[in-house]
Amino acid sequence: MTKGQHFSPELFKFLKNLARNNDREWFAANKDRYESAVRDPFLQFIADFAAPLGGISPCFRADPKPSGGSLFRIYRDIRFSKDKSPYKTHVAASFFHGDSGKEIQAPGFYLHMEPGSCFAAAGLWHPDARTLTMVRTAIVGRPKEWQAIRRSKLDIEGERLTKPPRGFDPNHQFIDDLKLKDFVSSVRFSEKQVCSPRFLMEFAAACKKTVPLVRFLTTAVGLDW
Repeated sequence: MTKGQHFSPELFKFLKNLARNNDREWFAANKDRYESAVRDPFLQFIADFAAPLGGISPCFRADPKPSGGSLFRIYRDIRFSKDKSPYKTHVAASFFHGDSGKEIQAPGFYLHMEPGSCFAAAGLWHPDARTLTMVRTAIVGRPKEWQAIRRSKLDIEGERLTKPPRGFDPNHQFIDDLKLKDFVSSVRFSEKQVCSPRFLMEFAAACKKTVPLVRFLTTAVGLDW
C-alpha cells in the first residue's frame, strides 16, 4: 500500500466472501485474512485519527484497543435474533465522548464500511426518552443556534414522530425537528475513496462538517465540547 493508505480492496473482498460463507468454520480458516485486511488496518486508522479528532474536539476519543475500544466487534449478538449468522458483514467504529456512559447518552462520530455502503455519520441515533427531551428542550431554548444549523447545508436525518411530542408546542417554528427521534448527519464514500491515501483526511473533513450539529447536541445533554 502507498504512504498514508490504511485500507485496500482486500477489505471489501473479505467482507463479500464472509457474506457468502457466514459460518464459524469458514471464519476460523480465514481469521488471518480478517486480521490482516480488516482488523489491523482499522485499528491503525483509529490510532491515526486521534490527532485530527482532537482538533475537532478534545472531548471525543479514538481508542485503538482491539477489544472494548472504538472498533465494533465482528461477532453478531444472536441471542434474540431469528438470523443466527454469527458474523457481521460490515465493519464499523465509533468515536465517542469521553464522559458518555450509562448516565448520559452522548453524540458521537461513526464510520461504517460495507461493500456498496460506506459512510460517515455523526450525531445521536435512537437516544432514550430522557436524552431526546434534553435535545428538544435545547432546540426550544436556543432557537438562534438551531436556526443557524438549519440554515446551513447540513442534512439532518432520522425517524420522526407522527404527532408533536408531549409537552411541546404543536405550533412551534421547529415542530418538524422536535418530532425527530434521531439527530444524524451522514456523508457517503465510495470503496475507491476508502482505499485512497487521502481517506483519513476525507473522513476528518466529513466529521468537521457536522461540528455545528454535534456541538449543539453535546452541550444539549450537558457535556463539555
